[in-house]
Amino acid sequence: MTDTFGTDRMRAAVLAAWTASPARFREDANAEEDFALGGYRDRLIVELAQNAADAALRAGVPGVLRLTLRGGVLTAANTGAPLDATGVESLATLRVSGKRDEAGAAGRFGVGFAAVVTVCDEPVIGSRGSGSVRWSRAETAELVASVPELAGELAARSGHVPLLRLPFEDGPLDVPDGFDTLVRLPLKDDASALAVRRMLEEASPALPLGMPALSVIEIDLDGEVRRVTADGWHVVSESGEFAPEQVAELFADRPTEERARPFWSVRWAVPLTGIGEPGPLPAAVPPVVHAPTPSDEPIDLPALLIASFPMATDRRHVAKGPLADFLVEKAAAAYVRLLEELPRTPKLLDLVPSYMGKGELDARVRRAVLQRLPDTPLLPALSAPAPAVRTPSFADAEVYEPDAEWLVEHPSREPGEDGWVVSGREAAVVAGSGELLDAVAAFVPGLLPAGWPARHPAMTSLGVRRVELSDVVDLLSGEAVEGREPSWWRSLYEVLPADDPESLGALPVPLADGRLVRGPRGTLILTDGGSALDLTPLGLRIVHPEAAHPALLRLGAAEATPRTILDDPITKAAVAQSLDNPDAGPVAHAVLSLVQAAGLAPGEAPWLAELALPGADGELYPAGELMLADGALAGLLEPGTHLGVAARELEETYGPRVLEAAGVLDGFAVVHDSDVLLDRDECDHDLDGEDEWLDHVLDLLPELDVPPVVPEFAAVRDLELVADWPAALRLLTRPPLRAALHPLRIEGVEVPSYTAWWLAGHPVLGGRRPRELRLPGADPLLQGLYADAPEGLDEGALAMLGVRGTLADLLDSHGGPEELLDLMADESIEVDRAQLRSLWVALAAVEPDRVAPPSRVRAVLGGDIVVAAAEDVVVVEAPDLLQLVTDRPLVLAPYDLAESLSELLDLPLAGEVAAGEVTTAGETRQVPPQVRSLLPTAPETYVEHEKLLVDGVPCAWRFFEGAVHCTGLDGLARGLAWATGQWNDRLAVAAMLRDPSAVPLLLAEADLS
Repeated sequence: MTDTFGTDRMRAAVLAAWTASPARFREDANAEEDFALGGYRDRLIVELAQNAADAALRAGVPGVLRLTLRGGVLTAANTGAPLDATGVESLATLRVSGKRDEAGAAGRFGVGFAAVVTVCDEPVIGSRGSGSVRWSRAETAELVASVPELAGELAARSGHVPLLRLPFEDGPLDVPDGFDTLVRLPLKDDASALAVRRMLEEASPALPLGMPALSVIEIDLDGEVRRVTADGWHVVSESGEFAPEQVAELFADRPTEERARPFWSVRWAVPLTGIGEPGPLPAAVPPVVHAPTPSDEPIDLPALLIASFPMATDRRHVAKGPLADFLVEKAAAAYVRLLEELPRTPKLLDLVPSYMGKGELDARVRRAVLQRLPDTPLLPALSAPAPAVRTPSFADAEVYEPDAEWLVEHPSREPGEDGWVVSGREAAVVAGSGELLDAVAAFVPGLLPAGWPARHPAMTSLGVRRVELSDVVDLLSGEAVEGREPSWWRSLYEVLPADDPESLGALPVPLADGRLVRGPRGTLILTDGGSALDLTPLGLRIVHPEAAHPALLRLGAAEATPRTILDDPITKAAVAQSLDNPDAGPVAHAVLSLVQAAGLAPGEAPWLAELALPGADGELYPAGELMLADGALAGLLEPGTHLGVAARELEETYGPRVLEAAGVLDGFAVVHDSDVLLDRDECDHDLDGEDEWLDHVLDLLPELDVPPVVPEFAAVRDLELVADWPAALRLLTRPPLRAALHPLRIEGVEVPSYTAWWLAGHPVLGGRRPRELRLPGADPLLQGLYADAPEGLDEGALAMLGVRGTLADLLDSHGGPEELLDLMADESIEVDRAQLRSLWVALAAVEPDRVAPPSRVRAVLGGDIVVAAAEDVVVVEAPDLLQLVTDRPLVLAPYDLAESLSELLDLPLAGEVAAGEVTTAGETRQVPPQVRSLLPTAPETYVEHEKLLVDGVPCAWRFFEGAVHCTGLDGLARGLAWATGQWNDRLAVAAMLRDPSAVPLLLAEADLS
């Protein structure tokens, strides 16, 4: 057999070298093993594709590779240049590529074929019309074993030999039709078959994209064929050849073999969707740099990078250095061109990188791309970019002026066939609908169309200005909107978003008087009901009818019904200033016309009381200080008050109801307020005695850290001007004014309203204050203390005015106990003994801190009721002490209330002014046993005196130091009843002592009590 490829020579040379230097044998075995198990451990399919691509490139034909796995054998058939002796020598050597002079060749290092050794021990390669070359691990081991000098190394390696160093000539292979070369790899074992199957399944478009000479890869797995092509990808390529000086600079740190290939290439590829937009990388395409075969350098951009980066010795990572730096810049420039060539749709933003990379190389490429992108015209725009402004060189000036500052504005470029294309720095994005963006495009330079997401992270990377809707509104000013018709503004309102009222707060609105104002709030949209009114004197902001749109209502404009016009702040300001207006008549006419058209009821708009209206005397008055000539109030007041009478022509023109609604008084005026702070500085409604009422209310409330608040305040005004009180009270005690009499509840305490308080303190009931009177049929205990109220008013109204009803209510009221004590001390008032006792019983329940001790006290002296000086009065707490203080005025009430009354009135008890010491001797006697039938706890004995002296005063009885002292049966009965705590039984005990036979009758009477 003819040795076509020189395999005999190659084997002889290698064996001779190994024989001469066994270390060389070990070096070749280790190197092949390192490549097979390291950098090329999973590159079998890639390396087969690479060899096929280079063969097609050399032959100048479309590259086709068919990979077939069947029956434990992998075959790779490819088109292109056939196998030759140079190729065989390259396959049989390490790190010696036969392609160093081939620009565009995929193989660069001469070690790729080593990938076959991981799965095969008997590889064969041959081309059509010639023999083939094979390698055999068994035959290589046999040859090595025959060399004595290598026996030691072979034994040390357990018989493992380098597979690819000794090629063997073989017969022709059966190359499939349509192909030129066939590689046949019988797989070593099942594990190798599984590994090859996995690699075939993972084969992706990255292979034909990285090797452009390879147009298609056919993969046949057990009869199922799939084609892998680069179809459906957009590819951008850059390549070139280095000049000698560049080689010297960029390859200074690279191996000689690489310096011999002064070529570079960069290719970016991105998959396209069915509509031509960029899509995500397929899962089968690993997100790594391809150089051109896959490396372990991650690159997380959504595009495939294939570049001739210098690789480190592991063939897995890019080697750092000037050549890598050069290619990073070229890759960045090519990536920018890729983006320029893609359709200008929002999907483009997904290809804009962020700054964070997955590795150092990834980060460097990103930084280089991001340096270029902001100034690259990529984005479609609805409007021209802003004119470029720059400061020129002073060399451009006709005269050198060192202190000059001047700018040159360069006109915006004209749009292309498909509109303006702007760079990120020139672009602006507004979130909104297409209709909105079309409407505002003229005001926002470089405005992106609808669908470009304003908050996409890429917008920031590109330098796109995000213009908020509020900023767009600010741009609608000056010359930009001058001359815009009201209908244009309506078309703008039509497309505004309904969910962002804050941003539209300053939206310009054209008015009917020709002005353009900022902000819909405060503007009015006329409706049919207001069209006939002359509102010019009020200075209202009426929206031009051709610009009126419901969107303005959502943004704060109001429909200009008569009622809403009245509520407008401008109308209120016109009313408030009308008294100072030299031409107040037209303002009054406009406002009264609105009141009439709105059908306003009296009291609905209390602020109208400030409207300047003419009085019958020709002077101007606030409406709230005018009375209707025939109104109820006019006949109640004293002559000469500050209130005027409305001009007759006003009443004739508008009628009394309209004037009342405007604040003119028919009856009393009522002051209404809400959330009133009860503080002298805050609570000021210009009411008579308001400060005194406030002090009174605060006295009724507990101590508070902050002033209390009245949620709703209502008070009748001008009470101090009333002359006819019977008629006035008939008005005040009927609705609606009656509501002003109701008490207020503040901090849980009920206090009088201002109106009720004022009336209670003035002589409005028959010339007397309501507090001096009592209700008809009131508590009998108040008889004589208060006069009867006049008839004609219902009791509920009289009670709210302060007319007294019951003793309990009097004592519960603020100052009531002191008022009662003052009345009791009035000598002109008659009080009987039973009434006096009941009053003392009621007063005993009053807390002492509610009253100041009186200076004069109603008391009992002997059998008479007198008014005595307080220092002479004594409160009696025990009946046996009565005999010692008969010469002093006494406060007599149930003995158990004596201490409470003593403390309340600050008066001494009888026991405090008399010692009560028994000063005579008596004889101890047994208490009659029948007494115990009425007094079960009676003492066993008592002390009988012929004459009992206590403090030298003759007495009938005394309970002293636990013993009853007495001079007779009545004294004994009282002493025993007091001693046992059954004082009420004293008379029954006395009767029993006089007639013991009456005991059964007395017990029966007791049972009936």
